[in-house]
Amino acid sequence: MTLPARNLLAEEASPYLQQHSDNPVHWRGWSPAALAEAKQLGRPILLSIGYAACHWCHVMAHESFENDAVAAVMNRLYVNIKVDREERPDIDQIYMAALHAMGEQGGWPLTMFLTPDGKPFWGGTYFPREARYGRPGFIQVLEAVDKAWREKQQSLAESADGLTAHVEQRLAGAAGKAVIDRDTLADLATRIDGMIDRDLGGLKGAPKFPNAPFMHTLWLSWLRDGEAAHRDAVLASLEKMHAGGIYDHVGGGLSRYSTDAEWLVPHFEKMLYDNAQLIRLCNWAYAAAGNDLFRVRIEETVGWLLREMLVEGGAFAASLDADSDGEEGLFYTWNRDEVEAALGDDTSTFFRYFELAAPHGWEGKPIIRQSEAQAQGIADYAKLASLKAKLLGVREGRVRPGRDGKALTDWNGLMIAALAETGRSLGRHDWIDAAAKAFGHIVEAGQDGRLPHSMLGAKKLFPALSSDYAAMTNAAIALFEATGDPAYSDRARQFIGELDRWHLDEQKSGYWLTASDSGDVPIRIRGDVDEAIPSATSQIIEALVRLSSLTGDAALWEKAWTTAEHAMGRASQQAYGQAGIVNACALTLEPLKLVIVDELDSPSLVPVANRNPDPRRVDIIVPVGSEANRPSLPGGVLPPTDKAGAWFCSGQVCLPAVTDAEELENLLRR
Repeated sequence: MTLPARNLLAEEASPYLQQHSDNPVHWRGWSPAALAEAKQLGRPILLSIGYAACHWCHVMAHESFENDAVAAVMNRLYVNIKVDREERPDIDQIYMAALHAMGEQGGWPLTMFLTPDGKPFWGGTYFPREARYGRPGFIQVLEAVDKAWREKQQSLAESADGLTAHVEQRLAGAAGKAVIDRDTLADLATRIDGMIDRDLGGLKGAPKFPNAPFMHTLWLSWLRDGEAAHRDAVLASLEKMHAGGIYDHVGGGLSRYSTDAEWLVPHFEKMLYDNAQLIRLCNWAYAAAGNDLFRVRIEETVGWLLREMLVEGGAFAASLDADSDGEEGLFYTWNRDEVEAALGDDTSTFFRYFELAAPHGWEGKPIIRQSEAQAQGIADYAKLASLKAKLLGVREGRVRPGRDGKALTDWNGLMIAALAETGRSLGRHDWIDAAAKAFGHIVEAGQDGRLPHSMLGAKKLFPALSSDYAAMTNAAIALFEATGDPAYSDRARQFIGELDRWHLDEQKSGYWLTASDSGDVPIRIRGDVDEAIPSATSQIIEALVRLSSLTGDAALWEKAWTTAEHAMGRASQQAYGQAGIVNACALTLEPLKLVIVDELDSPSLVPVANRNPDPRRVDIIVPVGSEANRPSLPGGVLPPTDKAGAWFCSGQVCLPAVTDAEELENLLRR
């Protein structure tokens, strides 16, 4: 039956969709019913994809979707479907790939026109209501596409079929296995290193993104091959971005990207996934370099997370918006008078370490960035902390940016793992507790053993994606390493069981992003391509490798290797977005395992492992005298537990047991 002729977004489980529930547009969420309506009416679909923290999404909504005249044309000519890309990354990836295939650059809001059976035939991104920026006005676009559809329906349908086949081949196509060898990581790291901005950090040019998957590649290259230049590129990039305006020097946390090459002017939205990945990178950097800057930035960012991003039950919200009171960055920016009013006589002290910057073309208030005295500022941090607290107190009285309070399972998995790892390294048991609480909340939200992909209060979106099971498996392993509780390793096994049940392909060579009972996707895709976070496929390979190392399960290891070989075969056919798969396959080549038997009341070896994190390594800690849950070394050998000792294994080869803390330190830092 035809859906009601009104806006249907009020009951959706996405704050972004709910923001559009008062639009005069007759929006539908993506659903079988909405797709069936288009077929029944014989109308093309106007698909609009965005997300809550997207500045230009809000601009287009205000200009066009809140406008009665625009809405009248949309409602007359199209079935209008709104999608939150964070809720439905599978839908987003399909239609973004279609736009790229049309020769367009892509971005959000994504505006696509589909045949009544959901196949794309034309699209773009942001369209202004009136023609400007060299773009046609949106009503003009709506009417021109409708005219083309009516007059050239057969040729447009044929081109939509061809475009859909192209996207399916790219995102869902099969390829043969590829040999996994050491050169692949080295070659990619060398190419990335050639793109690094030696003066300012990050990749050359603007805009500048943190690009965690690339940083991960360089870090792995240093750990494995001793490429010190690659380590230094990561350290310099982290230092520069954490000095710039992209970092919130008052409240902690990193924005999504800077619009310039100097990390100065951010798009002020803060994303959970960026900060999860940056916490991990800073933890590795602090362990390697001993620079207190990285420790302080971790502490500030986790402080922001626990202060501003917790949702009911202990999980973490998806993002904070860039805008407040209709102005981008207003919450975060300061003029000198405001700083002086907040700090009084301490103002001059503050400006010894920080400066207010307003570059050419920036229309808002100045942005706080660290001055050249960043290293001294960290040394004098106790003096600065009270000044930052005063500024934060004043800022809390401002109109806050909007928060997308939905808890996404895969993004939460990334943050849970980051908190568990850094909590171990820095001795912050409260962070490990926060990670465990978030983990428990997401697990309890499951139904019949299956995880939700997203939660907003009591509303849950099922089924999960493969990335959800992978991220939560890695989170469970990180919590096992931090706590020694075997319930977490058991839970990791359960997640892989659900992944196999709902996502494994018929050839058992890899996994689909969407579950087998997801009936509303036009194409079932793999999830091979990195975005701001590593691809679903790369997270799956990492989860399988780490769990097989943890458990010694040979069947899991075979599954990991097969998945990696086929993923690398597909990756070799792609032009971009494959760093995650390369990184995960490097882990497959040389998984590291550290088994420590120690006195847990007064450990000598465990602190050494904690302060030397390595993304390639799984750590298993067993109390002296324990007979239960003893881990096996490669070959099925059980380590003796009558006295303290550490066994360090690479693949199937273990070094002789180490009993001295200094010797273990040298082994882990070699």
